[in-house]
Amino acid sequence: MRIAIIGGGPAGLYFAILMKRDRPDARVTVVERNRADDTFGFGVVFSDQTLDTFEKADRPSYEAIRDAFAYWDDIEIHAKGAVHRIGGNGFCGCSRRTLLLLLQQRARELGVELEFQRDVTPADFPDADLIVAADGINSAVRNSDLAHFEPSVDLRPNRFTWMGSTRPFDAFTFFFKERPEGIFIAHCYQYEAGASTWVLETDPETFERAGLEGKSEAESAAFLEEVFAEELQGHKLITNRSMWRQFPMMRCKRWSKGNVVLLGDAKATAHFSIGSGTKLAMEDAIALHGAFMKGGTVEEALRRFETGRREDVEKIQHAADVSLVWFEHVDRFWHMPATRFAFGVMTRAKAITWDNLALRAPEFVEESRKLFEEEVRAEGLSPAAGAPPMFQPFRLRDMIVPNRTVVSAMCQYSAKDGMPDDWHLMHYGARATGGAGLIFTEMTCVSPEARITPGCTGLWNDEQEAAWKRIVDFCHAHGAGKIALQLGHAGQKGATKLMWEGMDQPLEEGAWPIVSASALPYFPNSQVPREITRAEMDKVREDFVAAARRGARAGFDMLEFHCAHGYLMASFLSPLTNHRTDEYGGSLENRLRYPLEVYRAIRAVWPSDRPMSVRVSATDWAEGGVTDEDTVAIARAFAEEGCDLLDVSTGQTVARSAPQYGRMFQVPYADMIRNEAKVATVAVGSITSADQVNTILAAGRADLVALARPHLVDPSFTMEAAARYGVRTFCPPQYRWGQEALLRNAAREEADLMELRRKARPKRHAR
Repeated sequence: MRIAIIGGGPAGLYFAILMKRDRPDARVTVVERNRADDTFGFGVVFSDQTLDTFEKADRPSYEAIRDAFAYWDDIEIHAKGAVHRIGGNGFCGCSRRTLLLLLQQRARELGVELEFQRDVTPADFPDADLIVAADGINSAVRNSDLAHFEPSVDLRPNRFTWMGSTRPFDAFTFFFKERPEGIFIAHCYQYEAGASTWVLETDPETFERAGLEGKSEAESAAFLEEVFAEELQGHKLITNRSMWRQFPMMRCKRWSKGNVVLLGDAKATAHFSIGSGTKLAMEDAIALHGAFMKGGTVEEALRRFETGRREDVEKIQHAADVSLVWFEHVDRFWHMPATRFAFGVMTRAKAITWDNLALRAPEFVEESRKLFEEEVRAEGLSPAAGAPPMFQPFRLRDMIVPNRTVVSAMCQYSAKDGMPDDWHLMHYGARATGGAGLIFTEMTCVSPEARITPGCTGLWNDEQEAAWKRIVDFCHAHGAGKIALQLGHAGQKGATKLMWEGMDQPLEEGAWPIVSASALPYFPNSQVPREITRAEMDKVREDFVAAARRGARAGFDMLEFHCAHGYLMASFLSPLTNHRTDEYGGSLENRLRYPLEVYRAIRAVWPSDRPMSVRVSATDWAEGGVTDEDTVAIARAFAEEGCDLLDVSTGQTVARSAPQYGRMFQVPYADMIRNEAKVATVAVGSITSADQVNTILAAGRADLVALARPHLVDPSFTMEAAARYGVRTFCPPQYRWGQEALLRNAAREEADLMELRRKARPKRHAR
């Protein structure tokens, strides 16, 4: 087999090593345009988990790397005049130059041909069976066929530069330094004795105020030495092509063509804030090697590589993307107490959580828990002593929820003519007895023509009001939580089938006329709504008012106004669904006009001691939709009208939306509204565990956390989570014996689980 590798970085060299080792008869050539000992940058960083992978892949190169690295176990965060040192992490730093030389040596020992200072293209290897393009982020191979590989690049706004120093470190260290120009960040780690990497980062506004545009390496270093004079401790910054850059988030639709395959940064990038670039490249090499070891043709192996590796790469990229966005918005969190800020740094990429930190840094988690408890006490509430954030109370006006767990609004599509029945009594009653702090009803429609489907509940007549009162009374009598009425109007998404018959698909018979901000159908085959007239707007407003009065009489503790998911009110807010040319279209101020009008009318009749929330879609996940700035402005506008809480969802505005799904994928929007608009928020969206709930709350990313699917299958989710953390919550007397058993068993099971996690942790690779 003839293998040509273009690019002599870690990805290309490591793949050459693995293939030549296992196919010694293959001719493997690595061609690098630079000299053998050229390197641009300073150190690379690997976690214990990554070192485990390297040890299994090729022990000789692993041992060479291990013998050359600097090892540390702690992360240290310097911010807001405080220092937090968090252990149990396990990282190593290694000189990038040393890494390359070690890999080159191992490759030569195996018989790999190495060529330097030569530019080549795939055409230079007409006899090659396989050509690996490991030629970096500016890959000439990829760029020579953009139409095939289809790279997409998102150039992020923050500016960063790589520098070095002789200052030693015994921990991976973050410095956050506030200056008159703004906040500067240094990501620092030692990679060998007397040598450390300094990645220096700031937002574009701070960069401009500091006058750094166009500065030379020497000028930038001099400025940053002044910024971090205390942190450098008398050491200088060292430059090596240390120009200011913006990070390119890059993905390719395809990774191979014929016998050519992209590897490492040539096919995908991952942000430096999780130290993943070199890891990603070398693990690519392991995966590509594994694909060939399974046999078959080159084309089959490349297809196997891309199919098997893409999901792992996308997971790493997602974590890196979430991390980089956190650093882009450091000013959003700067007002927080130092402990919460540090907790946010640690949990920013979602891989580290409350439970994870409790295992590795219990003192830090206890400090975070006490801070949360103190803030609850400062609000005039009695905190649950020793309990994690999830089980602390929260106040909205005169309503106090006993814990921060929320049952999301989940349409049941089980009503007849809008009437809630025994199914709804069972559904809400079970979750009330299960211990949730707050329960939202499904979207309850204000008129027959406001329904999404024929199975939607309503609140437009006396019989419905009595049925809802029965449910509310049961929840209050047998649960400690509160219950909120969600009111809405389906708009363009009305007159559709039950979800399990075809979500958002139009009814084939029995449909009713629908209205929206503009005459735009949701799907091409959907019913086209009429553009709502002013007279119809008046009627809809009065329907909401009448339903709110009924909800108050039924005894609901809170009311939510639905302005999300492409329904009628949302259709006014988004420019994708509002094409009006009157005073209700165009500018954001105009698009807000009608939803605010309806909100004011509801708030005027809703009891003043009871809170109101608004559900919003914080992004449309589609080009031309609401911007982050729009969303913050919408939140502020409702808050100025007396809104107590924003229930922050996303999307479902237009059918072409393309959500970026993942764990807790909507939390950043709740975070943005809470910390920029200064309004309490509910976080929703792929939140599945108590651990995630505690992580979100402790990081200050939301005030309440709503879960849907977990509550569908487990009405007692909250009670079970409380037992796991050793917290005694409300329990109906009929179930108390079960709770006692749960508390006993959960303590043993949690201890066993923690022990398993300790044993499953990657081994320490310190020499």
